Amino acid sequence: MSLHTVALLVLLLSPLQESDSTTDPWLSLQPQNPNGKHIVFITGDEEYRSEEGMPQLAKILSKHHGFRCTVLFAIDPDTGCIDPGILDNIPGLEQLQNADLMVLYTRFRNLPDDQMKFIVDYIESGKPVIGLRTATHAFDIPSERKYHHWSFRNPRWKDGFGRQIMGETWIAHHGGHGWQSTSGILLDDMKDHPIVRGISDGEVWDPSDVYTVRLPLPEGCKPVLMGRVLSGMDPEDGPCEPEERDGEKFDKNDPMMPLAWVRERKLPEGKNQRIFATTMGASQAFTRDGSRRLMIQACYWCLGMEKQIDGKGSVEIVGKFEPTPFGFNSHRKNVKPADLLD
Repeated sequence: MSLHTVALLVLLLSPLQESDSTTDPWLSLQPQNPNGKHIVFITGDEEYRSEEGMPQLAKILSKHHGFRCTVLFAIDPDTGCIDPGILDNIPGLEQLQNADLMVLYTRFRNLPDDQMKFIVDYIESGKPVIGLRTATHAFDIPSERKYHHWSFRNPRWKDGFGRQIMGETWIAHHGGHGWQSTSGILLDDMKDHPIVRGISDGEVWDPSDVYTVRLPLPEGCKPVLMGRVLSGMDPEDGPCEPEERDGEKFDKNDPMMPLAWVRERKLPEGKNQRIFATTMGASQAFTRDGSRRLMIQACYWCLGMEKQIDGKGSVEIVGKFEPTPFGFNSHRKNVKPADLLD
């Protein structure tokens, strides 16, 4: 049975049910007839509004595809409100103990050991992982702490979680930050990959810029989508023109940087851990069907459900979705997870 058929049956038979609790500092979404898989989203970045984009993806996966989804947030312990500026508190990470897939979208988090342990244990279990944009530099933990080596430029575990697990750490902005957006371009030899089924050139778009990625990527990494640097902030803008640098022409699109890649990371026991990484992820990217489809199909692939991907499964927006532009100190204030159930 294809993803499209499954999605239609779930949509017709399974209206979205939200958590009975409106006091939990996280968001729980459960369809009436779940497919048996549990996805945990971990948000917490100060700039790209992961606290807006990830709940929408979770709603799509729950309503249209039958996944049970939990979305965790950086929470101000004094107010109970979502505050991405709180670097050391993401309640609910213990739910990773029964997760089938972790979707990580954090930036420079300094989580206490008792919270960080759940992330480490999950990753070391070999279960699949998805990381978006700032997940390349997801953690920044002081040197005296137990999990310091997970930090983004750690010399002991070279470049920390980003490079060792996802495939890259934070390097630089390749496109012009805030004035050159990103368009996803397919690779000829990966056009048939399940994650990009039903997606054409330019349908994946992100207002945030292309990140610099060192090439080649580590062992087991295969790009599935390249990032074209556009001349402006509109999805219909053309590629940026070459620039003059030190008296020579420099073309940001020659070569293009990988925008998304898959990885099958070899584990000591001989198994492979499925990983999907993308350097896109501003919340406004998910106003585009192609950007949403990329992420929904990445979840299916990571869970070994690629036979159900036909490129036609529903990625229709659920409820109200009016994401705000990326930027620091611009998150919506006084919002609690229960407020996102609309």
